Amino acid sequence: MLAATLTLIAIVATDQTALRAAPRDSAPAQAMLWQGDSLEVRGEKGDFLQVYDHRHERTGYLRASRVRQQPLTPDSAPELMAVLRFLKDMPGSESLGIAYADAYLRAAPAEAIDGEVFDALATLAERLAQRASSARSGKADEATAAHLEVAAAYGVIMTTLERDGQIRLCSDGEAARRVLALSAKENQKANAALMLTRHDCVKPTLTPAERYGLDEWRAAVLDRVKLPSLPAVLKNRLHLRKAGVWAGLAHQRARRTGPGNPEVLEAARRARDELAAVETGELMEGDAAAYNEAAIRVGASRWAELPAATAGTGKLDVQTRPGRPGETCVDLYRGGAAGGKPLASRCTYGIVWTSSASSHPKARALALAVQPLESWRELWVFREGDSGWTVDVIPPGMDSGDLGYVEYAGWVAGSDEMLVAREAKPEGRYQRSFEVVSLTTLEIRKHADKPANLGTFYRWQDPAWKTRTIALR
Repeated sequence: MLAATLTLIAIVATDQTALRAAPRDSAPAQAMLWQGDSLEVRGEKGDFLQVYDHRHERTGYLRASRVRQQPLTPDSAPELMAVLRFLKDMPGSESLGIAYADAYLRAAPAEAIDGEVFDALATLAERLAQRASSARSGKADEATAAHLEVAAAYGVIMTTLERDGQIRLCSDGEAARRVLALSAKENQKANAALMLTRHDCVKPTLTPAERYGLDEWRAAVLDRVKLPSLPAVLKNRLHLRKAGVWAGLAHQRARRTGPGNPEVLEAARRARDELAAVETGELMEGDAAAYNEAAIRVGASRWAELPAATAGTGKLDVQTRPGRPGETCVDLYRGGAAGGKPLASRCTYGIVWTSSASSHPKARALALAVQPLESWRELWVFREGDSGWTVDVIPPGMDSGDLGYVEYAGWVAGSDEMLVAREAKPEGRYQRSFEVVSLTTLEIRKHADKPANLGTFYRWQDPAWKTRTIALR
């Protein structure tokens, strides 16, 4: 960073600007500068400026046409802000915009500084992080890496996260926090809250206690934004983010207190209400993926809305008991036979939603929802075969992702088939499927993207499932 006492700086406006040892183009290059680099102006010689580069800690010369000289006086603050407003919406100029934000903060009087400059700074940092995360190779990578170094010189910190073998950069959110703390427009606060609560910027290495505390904080940050004065697009984005956060809290609270606790019910119902509040007619094309992702998160935790089952589900019944530390074991019994030897048992570290248990009309099978992760719910199928009872797990998808759910949707009368609905996001692509599954092999016999396109599914879907599911939104 430049010393606060400087009154004139030169901001590099063009990438790959050479800092030379003498005021001529043939002189050796001392360093390669990139847009956004700030230099201390020490003199002028012909078409060249004599400068000192604080980032590289060296002096040199460069062409005056490659930089913009900016005085750091209160009178220059409005001009600096005008340039910053322009650069805020210029993709590829993030490091240059960050330089102007820094210049404005040093030039403007303290009483004139509000949330606008930090809104611009947060937006630029967020966009630079997204550009760096999606960069591939060649010159784009070189320029992006250089822009990240320039941003770091101004104190813009990025954190690196790894998910499913992919690297993602996220801003540390300091500028967005300043927006919420200072006087700012409500839409600026809304954007700041969205930046601070991104799902993909949550560290996967957090302990359960740390994650719970973070999500409680994320929910509080989102609730601080006043919705009535916002445009419909921003309202939708906030509702989607809230839906995902509250769905995660429903799962986390269930892990802490057990299913059926009033706090669990509250979080699950809040998640569903936030998703229902989205005006789908006002959704932008770019928000479609966020809408589907929020729906999957809410769908994964939807059984948290109901109290834990305490009585039999019919001809078959499931009972839970503690297993090893952190485990829940599920025992299957004939209706009213709990306490004897179970027909089948299986243990899990996930949440067992006993209220989801649905037994086959002829007591040949039972379906049960089990949620090992906050955004991943599996379907356990207890089946009676020639060799006795078995327990099989149907996952939302075959990849190793962590975003999806699969659920029982009905029994097909007079056959060995079960109806299944699933939503998942394998490899970043959204998928929704309604299926007819064999109870004998658990193979998918038929599937369609809509129940109406699958006669068997449309005819035999469970009315209770149809009432509660998110898949038919």
